[in-house]
This record gives sequence, C-alpha cells and structure tokens, in this order.
Amino acid sequence: MAEDYYALLGVAKAVSADDLKKAYRKKAMEFHPDRNPGDKAAEEKFKKVSRAYEILSDDAKRKLYDQHGEAAFDPNMGAGGGRGPAGGGFRGADPRDIFEQMFGGGGFGDMFGGGGKSQGQDNDGEDLRVDLKITLEEAAEGFERKIPYRKHVSCVKCAGVGAEPGSKKSRCPTCGGQGHVVRSNGFFQMRQVCPSCGGQGERIEKPCKACSGEGRVVAESTVSLRIPPGVDTGTKLRSSGNGSAGRRGATAGDLYVYIAVTDHELFERDGDDLACSVPVKFSVAALGGKIVVPKLKGKTNLNLPAGTQGGTVFRLRGEGMPALRGGNSGDLLVRVDIDVPKKMTDNERASLQAYAAACGDEAAPVSESWRSKFKKFFP
Repeated sequence: MAEDYYALLGVAKAVSADDLKKAYRKKAMEFHPDRNPGDKAAEEKFKKVSRAYEILSDDAKRKLYDQHGEAAFDPNMGAGGGRGPAGGGFRGADPRDIFEQMFGGGGFGDMFGGGGKSQGQDNDGEDLRVDLKITLEEAAEGFERKIPYRKHVSCVKCAGVGAEPGSKKSRCPTCGGQGHVVRSNGFFQMRQVCPSCGGQGERIEKPCKACSGEGRVVAESTVSLRIPPGVDTGTKLRSSGNGSAGRRGATAGDLYVYIAVTDHELFERDGDDLACSVPVKFSVAALGGKIVVPKLKGKTNLNLPAGTQGGTVFRLRGEGMPALRGGNSGDLLVRVDIDVPKKMTDNERASLQAYAAACGDEAAPVSESWRSKFKKFFP
C-alpha cells in the first residue's frame, strides 16, 4: 500500500518549507537508528520519513508527488503506466546522509554533544567529557589546572597492536580488510561494522591477554588545561587527542571539559556583566555622598547624587567580566537599596521625627508621580 508522505511527517498538504523541516527534524530524531539501537521498526520508520522529506522538500519532486503519488518516482512505471519521470529519485540514497546534510555534523551523537563516531571510524577512541566547577573569580582571572580522569590508554604489553608478541595478523575474510560490510535492504544500502572483526579489518592469531586484543586498557590520567578568562557555565573546552586511545593504534578521541561557574555571594552574572546590590543609608541617598562598591578584585568609590532613589542602578563601565574571545570587558551594575534601620537610639528617633514634622504632608517628586498614576485607577 502506498504511503502518504504528508501523513508520515504529520503535516498538512499545504505545509510550508520551514514547517516541513521542523516536522522532519522531530520525526528523524525520534526514529534515528543511533537513538534506537536494534529496533528494526524504528529503523524502517526512519527510512520512510527520510524518503518523504527528500521528496517533499524538493519543489519539483513535490509537485510530481502531488499529481501522481509514489508512482511518479518508480523508475519502471510512471503515473500513466509508462516509464516514470523521476529517474534519479530517492532510490539508492542513504537516509542517514539526508539527516546529516540537514543537521550537519558526523552523526546523531554529535548533535547532542556525545562526540559519537560516524561509521568508518569505529576503531577511533571515544571522546570524553569532564565537568569542572570553578569560582567566579577563577572565571574572571583564568588559570591552569591539572585535571584527573580515567580513559583508555595504549596497552604497554603489546604496544597498542592488540597481539601477543610474535602473533601473526591476517586480513579479515568477511570484509576484506575494510572493517565494514554493505548490506542491501530493499531500496537502501546500509554500511555496517563487520561482524567478524568488529571493524578492525584484520584477525589476530593470539590476542594480547592484557588488553583482550583491543590494544588499549583503562587507566588513570591527567591533563594540564589552561582555562581562559571569561568562561561561563556551559563553556566547552576541547583538548585534542586527550580522549580515549583508539583500538590497535587508531586515532585517539578528544577530551571536552564543560565549565560550571558556582554562584557568588555578592555578584550575579549576565553574560559579561556583573550586578550587585549595595545598602545605602537614607541620609546618604537623600543628601548625596560617596559609597564604597565591591568589585571582583578590590573595591571602588561611587558618588551618589542627592535624592538617589532606592532601586536606582549605576553602571560602572569595564568593571565586569572579561570577554572570552577578546574585546571590551563587561560592566558592573550597582543597584542602590535603601537601608532602613530596625533599631534606633532615642536621639536618632527624635531627629527623624523632627524631619517628618518638617516635611508635613508635602510629597516628594517620586511620591507625587506615583499618586498621579494611582488616581487614574482609583479616583
């Protein structure tokens, strides 16, 4: 029974190109074989939605499909019973290629930061991830640190070749030394890791006992890494070649260090800007004066104009975080919080009462503005 390509992707016939791409993205990610290992039904579904997208995303092919359905792409039978018009259609195309052309990268794992290897690189070492927590001060200054982690390293006994000393190697007869085999499945040809040699392309007479023939073992390791100034939570640093060693001398993977900056007691961060709140006495805010403002390194003075209101924010240029990729540093945003005393001496209370009496009912400019807005809603 012919498939309805629009129904496969869950879209209407009048779907736009952008919505079509979004629908395919969702379906392809759901049924991708790398996300559903061993699930034949999901693999078949992935092939079908990829076929549907390949046809509907091409204006000319979509027009033919709307007129004649799947028959328009049958190389032997067209819509009217003769030879079909779509001689170079979807048949023979690899649905994984369509997926990767659309999203880029080298495979499903790469999309999610997994660093997965694409087919043909099965012997290469895995990419590894290390999470590193640092302080805001360290993020601002940058530093160098030795990071411990576990990874596969080359086996010392066999020097990474995977064979006992004196053991012979031979080409794998199943894949002819290629490390992969090609299997046909209906319209598609799928390249898979050779089941006989596991992608090695060769057979070993006597595998190394220390590493079971892999040419690598798990061991503790350290790497000295320079953390640049300006990193933030989510920053990913790459150390090439410091991931797991490859099998039998293949290329090593990479090490990815993910940064997490811990919360600070005084400062909040927004990109390269820092923000903090500073308590200010009512008298200083009303009369104006100089206050001390903290910075990540040291402190500075800030002159408040008379009549500064609570919640006023002052911007100190260049006093924030350094830019990770160079350029101007961020700013420091200082918010004024009026510090209302909870306890007062008799003299302080008397002075404040005298001030209140002197003010009478006269409203300050800010209060008058608020009263005007209030009256609009509650006359």
